[in-house]
Amino acid sequence: MDKFIVSARKYRPQTFDTVVGQSHITTTLKNAIKHQQLAHAFLFCGPRGVGKTTCARILAKTINCENPTKDGEACDKCQSCKSFSEGASMNYFELDAASNNSVDNIRDLVDQVRFVPQTGKYKVYVIDEVHMLSSSAFNAFLKTLEEPPSYAIFILATTEKHKILPTILSRCQIFDFKRITTNDTVEHLQEICEKEEIKADKAALQVIAQKSEGCMRDALSILDKIVSFTNGELNYGNTLEHLNILDAEVYFKLLDCMEQQDLSAALLLYDEINRKGFEGDLVLNGFAEFIRNLLVCKDEKAAGLLEVVESFKDKYITTGKKISAALLISALNILNDAELNYKAARNKRLHVELALIKLCYLQQAIELTADGNAVSKKKRVDAVKPVAFRSINPFIPVTAENNTGDTENSAKLVIETPSLSSVQEPVPGYRQTGTPPDQQGGSNEQPGTSNQLTATGKKLTALNKIRQQYQNNGNNGNTVNHPLQLEELQKAWADYVVKLKDAKNPAAQPFELAVLRIRDENSFEAITANSIEKQFIEQDRNKLFVYLRERLQNRLLQFSVTVEEKAENRPVIEIPLSSSEQYNKMVELYPLVKELKDKLNLTLDY
Repeated sequence: MDKFIVSARKYRPQTFDTVVGQSHITTTLKNAIKHQQLAHAFLFCGPRGVGKTTCARILAKTINCENPTKDGEACDKCQSCKSFSEGASMNYFELDAASNNSVDNIRDLVDQVRFVPQTGKYKVYVIDEVHMLSSSAFNAFLKTLEEPPSYAIFILATTEKHKILPTILSRCQIFDFKRITTNDTVEHLQEICEKEEIKADKAALQVIAQKSEGCMRDALSILDKIVSFTNGELNYGNTLEHLNILDAEVYFKLLDCMEQQDLSAALLLYDEINRKGFEGDLVLNGFAEFIRNLLVCKDEKAAGLLEVVESFKDKYITTGKKISAALLISALNILNDAELNYKAARNKRLHVELALIKLCYLQQAIELTADGNAVSKKKRVDAVKPVAFRSINPFIPVTAENNTGDTENSAKLVIETPSLSSVQEPVPGYRQTGTPPDQQGGSNEQPGTSNQLTATGKKLTALNKIRQQYQNNGNNGNTVNHPLQLEELQKAWADYVVKLKDAKNPAAQPFELAVLRIRDENSFEAITANSIEKQFIEQDRNKLFVYLRERLQNRLLQFSVTVEEKAENRPVIEIPLSSSEQYNKMVELYPLVKELKDKLNLTLDY
C-alpha cells in the first residue's frame, strides 16, 4: 500500500509555468533569470496558500539548473534539479522564522553564508514567516542582507508585510502575491480530478473554490476531505452537506417571503434551517451575501463581481432586475446590524427572528425615494396636518357713521378665544389671516402690511399705525390705573396669603411677616427681615404681579422686595471668656480666691 500524500504536496508546482494565478510574479522572475538580473534579496508577501514558498523553491532550483530551457525554466533532468527535487541539495536552506526567531538563529545563518557553494552558482536562503523575527534578530540580519556575498540570495516570505521593519523592506525586491481567482482554482481542481480519476461536478468545484477564498492550499485540502467523504464522487449536494453551507435555493425562498410579507412562512423556514444545525450568524451572513449578489446583478458593469454557481447565475440576474435597489440596500443594512450584534445577544434564535420580522415588513416600514443621484430614506408617518388658526375680527376705528357716543365701543379690536367651532383649517388660496384673497389686496401691497378692510371698505395701513391709533384712543376706556392705597394693598396682600395657606405653600409665612410700604401711586416695596424670606417672595413674584394688578386695577403696578434687619430680631451670641477674664470674674464673685493665690504665690497660665 502506497503512502498517501495530500494533494497540496503531491501537486505542488515544480516550474514557473505550473504556478496558478501568479503570472505577474513568475514572468518577472523568469525574465530576471534569462537576463541575469537577479537581485540579492527578495520579499514575497501575500495571503496564505497562494504560492510564496512554492515560487521561492522554484527560483532556487532554476538558478542552479545546469541546463535551463530557453523560457528560463529548470530542466528537471540535471544532477542539481534531481537533488533539489529529492530534498538533498546543499545549496538550499529554509528557515522557519516562526520557531527560530532569536538572534542566535540568525547568527548561525549568517555564519553559513560565508562558505562558498561546492556545486552550483548560488546558495539560496529562504526565511519563511519572516515577520515573526524579533527586532534584535532583524538588526543582526541587516548588514548581511544589505551586502551579501555574490553567491548568496535571500528570499523572505511573509503574510504580514506591515510588521517588517522599513530597513528590511528597503533592502529587498518586493513581490506582492494576489489571491487566486475562482475560475483559476476551478480549472486547477478539474485537472487534479482528471489525473486522480475523480468524478466531480463543476458546481461542486465552484463551491469549493468560493469556500477557499483565493487560497489554493485550502481548496486542495477541502477537495481531499470531500473525496474521502463521498468515496471519490463529488456532486453539488454532498459538497454543501460536507461544507455546512446553505443552498442558494433557501435564500431565494426567504426572499419570496420578504417580498410577499409572509412572516409565518419565513419563521417556519428558519426553524427548518435551525433544526439542520446551522447557526444563526451563518444564516445572516449567507443571506447578506445573497442580497449583495442580487445588488451586483442589477448593473451590467458590476456583473463580473458575481461569484456564484453557474446553474444559479441566470436566476440571480432575473431576480435582481425585479427587485428595487432601495429595498436591497435597506435589507443589507438590517442584516449587517443583526450580524454585528449576534454575539452580544442572549437569545440567539430570537435575535435572528427579529431580523426576519424587520425584513418581512420592510416595505411597510420604510419608503425609499431617489433625490437625483442620491438615495434618501424616509420613515412613513401619518399625513401632515395643517396648522390651525384662530379667526380674528378686523379692527373698526371711530368714524362719523358708527360713532354713537359710546366711548367704550367707539373703537374695538375683537379677538375671539379659540374653540372647536372657531378653529379653521387653512384653505388653498387663503392667507393665514383667515381673509379671502379677494379682500386681501392686490400684488402691489408692501410686505408686512395688513390688508384687512374697515367697515367703510377702506384698507388699513401698516400694523404699527393700527397700534398707534389704538393707543391714541385712550385705551378705549377699558383700563383705568387706580392709585395705590395702603389699606387696599394690605387687604389684597392678606387675601393672597390666605390663598397660599390654602395651597399649603411654605411661602405663606414670609408673605404674612412682610411689611408693606407705598413709595408712590404705582409702586410699593415689601420689607422682609432676612434674605430667606425675600427669596420666598421672589419665587412667587410673577403670580403676585398678575394677582395684584387685577385686584388693584393698576396696570402700571411695580414693587420691590428689600431686607431690613432689626436689632431685636438678631440672635444673641455668647462669646466665651478667656482665661484672664474667667479669673477676674471669679475674683469679683469670690475675693478669697485672690487672697489664696497671693499666699501660695501662684501664677495663672494664660
